[in-house]
Amino acid sequence: MKEIFKNPWWVVFGAVIGLLVGNGPVMQFTFGVFLKPISQDMGWDRGTISLALNAGLVLTGLATPIAGRLMDRYGIRTVALPAITIFALATASVSLVSSSAALFVALYALMGLAAAGQTPMPYSKAIATWFDKKRGLALGIAISGVGLGTAIVPKFALSLIQSYGWREAYIGLGILTFVLAFPAVLLFIRDRKIAAGEKGKARLIVQKGLTAAEALRTSDFWLLAASFFFVALAANGAIAHVVPMLTDRGVPPGVAISALSVAGMALIGGRLVSGYLLDRIFAPYVAAAFFLAPLAGLVVLMQAHDATLGAVGTVLIGIGLGAEVDLIAFLLTRYLGNRSFWRDLRLSVPCLHARIWSRSNDHGRLVRPFRRLF
Repeated sequence: MKEIFKNPWWVVFGAVIGLLVGNGPVMQFTFGVFLKPISQDMGWDRGTISLALNAGLVLTGLATPIAGRLMDRYGIRTVALPAITIFALATASVSLVSSSAALFVALYALMGLAAAGQTPMPYSKAIATWFDKKRGLALGIAISGVGLGTAIVPKFALSLIQSYGWREAYIGLGILTFVLAFPAVLLFIRDRKIAAGEKGKARLIVQKGLTAAEALRTSDFWLLAASFFFVALAANGAIAHVVPMLTDRGVPPGVAISALSVAGMALIGGRLVSGYLLDRIFAPYVAAAFFLAPLAGLVVLMQAHDATLGAVGTVLIGIGLGAEVDLIAFLLTRYLGNRSFWRDLRLSVPCLHARIWSRSNDHGRLVRPFRRLF
């Protein structure tokens, strides 16, 4: 397909549009909106329903290294476009669930598998190959799409639930995902290529850096893996249940959704600010500062009994989540290079059973600054 949009900032634009309906806004942040209506309609307890989201998130973590290897070999579009299609179909298919909780969990698991191609990471991979000096800013702008989606998509889902029901709301989410994400990737997201060679075929640029196997042998990689895994585990687990938690404490559903929407705006702010700072300040210092925000947010949420405190706690978590993807994409490409960016990036997050080794012969670039901090 002939490239129409040559300027690399079109890649950023496409990422914003695609991530409006990424796996976070659609699968994760709307989950709290659906939890009570599904529980009341189907008679399932919340633990059973939450198992579906857990299955989806775990399978996303397991599937993304595989998707990443395919993207490194065949290109982003080749993998992302079918994944977006399956993700949208699986989302819409949740509407077909009758009385089987197992089918509900299975459909979320399928969503999680397909979400490997609809996370922020393929968009980050594309941007990392096109930007160097302004990479932090480009990543911050692009991944702010998740924040916009968090602010908009849950409200869209609530509106559909109130007007038509939760089943029709899943259909609406599936349609919205396909209509926005598929054209965005098709038109704007592309791997960087060099000029045509002797045979007239453009070739992907060979990126510098470590291979995935080499990265796994560095202390830099494992330090990043442990840090981002535990931050994401705590922050994402909390924010997915903000809406039911607040409504249980007497906050009206619309107001609880508004608190989540404010968190979406905080996601945008966190990503833009972190992207700006990453281009100017030593990255580990930026990471340490932004990791403190979700910790404070969790403390506030534990004390929240009204919409105001709930919004404050959610905003603090949103700020940390907003910076998370920017930070991990920036740090991995800076310390490990772009050669196996996708595989390094996705392996660094779902290392549920990874053994973290403490080695005295560290590589110095990343470990020593953190040791100075602590």
